[in-house]
Amino acid sequence: MRYGFTTGSCGAAAAKAAAYMLLTGREKREIAIETPKGILYRARILDICRGEREVSCGVVKDGGDDPDVTTGARVCARVSFWDKGIVIEGGKGVGTVTRPGLDQPVGSAAINRVPREMIEREVLEVCRLADYEGGLRVEISVPGGERLAESTFNPRLGIVGGISILGTTGIVEPMSSRALLETIRVELKQRRAEGFDYVVASPGNYGLDFMRRAFGYDLDKSVKCGNFIGETLDMAAELGFERLLLAGHVGKLIKVAGGIMNTHSREGDCRMELLGAFAVRAGADMGSVERILECSVTEEAVPILEACGKLEAVMAFAARRICFYMEKRAGGRMKADCVLYTNELGELARSKGVREWFILLEREQARRT
Repeated sequence: MRYGFTTGSCGAAAAKAAAYMLLTGREKREIAIETPKGILYRARILDICRGEREVSCGVVKDGGDDPDVTTGARVCARVSFWDKGIVIEGGKGVGTVTRPGLDQPVGSAAINRVPREMIEREVLEVCRLADYEGGLRVEISVPGGERLAESTFNPRLGIVGGISILGTTGIVEPMSSRALLETIRVELKQRRAEGFDYVVASPGNYGLDFMRRAFGYDLDKSVKCGNFIGETLDMAAELGFERLLLAGHVGKLIKVAGGIMNTHSREGDCRMELLGAFAVRAGADMGSVERILECSVTEEAVPILEACGKLEAVMAFAARRICFYMEKRAGGRMKADCVLYTNELGELARSKGVREWFILLEREQARRT
C-alpha cells in the first residue's frame, strides 16, 4: 500500500518554498524536505503569489492509500519578514485550541509540536542558504479547513475554526486493518524468531517516544500495535510469548481497563465513564466526578483527579484492570503488564511486574549496543 504525507509535512514544504522565493527572488515549483521518518518528500508547489514583503504558496495533501478527509486539501504557507526569530501562526482553516490537555496550549493554533519543529527547521535552512539573519513570520492556512474539520474529532476536542496540522513522523501510513494486522504479526514473528519470549507493545509513536525518553528503551525494536490491542494479544499468545508489556497514553489504555480491546473511537469510547467510576471507587467527591464526566480528553480529567487527591489510587486501579483484561484476552497463556502516562505528567502508573521488565529491557539494550 502507498504511504502519504501528513499535513505537517505539507505545511513545512510550503513554508520552505515560500521562504526560498521571498529571500532569493527566484520562483520555486518543487521543493524537497526530509521527514522525521527519514523519507524524502518532494512536493509540487502551487498557487504561488509573490510580493516584495511576503510570498504565499500551497501544497496538495496526499494521504496515500489512507482514507483521510484531508487528502486533496491545500495546505498553504504565507511567509513575510519579521523582526527576529521564526514565528509560526495559524491562518484561515487551521483550528484554534480552546480547551486544555491537547498538544498546544489554549489560544494557540492547532499546529502540533512536531510540525512546528519541521516548519522551523526547513525555514531556517533557507535562511542559512540565503545568508539571512533576520526573522520570518509563517502563517499556515487550509482553504476549506472549517468544513473539513466537521468530519474530524476537532469540534469534540475543543479545536474550533478548522483542522489540525498533525504528524509525528511526517508520513501517513495506510490504515488498512488487514495490512496493519499483518505488519503486527510479522514483527511479532521476527522477535520470536530472535529467541525472545517477551515483547513490548505500544499503540503509537507517543508511546515509543515516552519509553525512549523515560526509560532509555528503543521501542522501534518492539511492536506498534495501533488500536489493535486484542488482536496483538491473540497473536502474541499464539506465537508462544510468555510476557507482554503494554506502554501507552492513558487516553488509549484507560479503554482497556473497561475490557475494550480495539481502542479506535468508533469501536467504543467510555474513557470519562471509566475514570468517573474509578474515581467514585477511590472515594472522590461527586463534584470532581461530575467535572470528569464533562471532560473531552483524559489529559483534561487528570488534573481534576490530582486536585482531589485520587490520581494515584485511580491510576493504580486502572493498571490492575488493564492487566486483568489483557490476561483474560490471552486466555491465561501470557503474563501481562502495563505502563500508563500523559504527555504533561509523564508516568502515571505501572503494574507490579514492570520493575522486572526494565531489568530485562536494560539487558537487551546492552546486548544490542
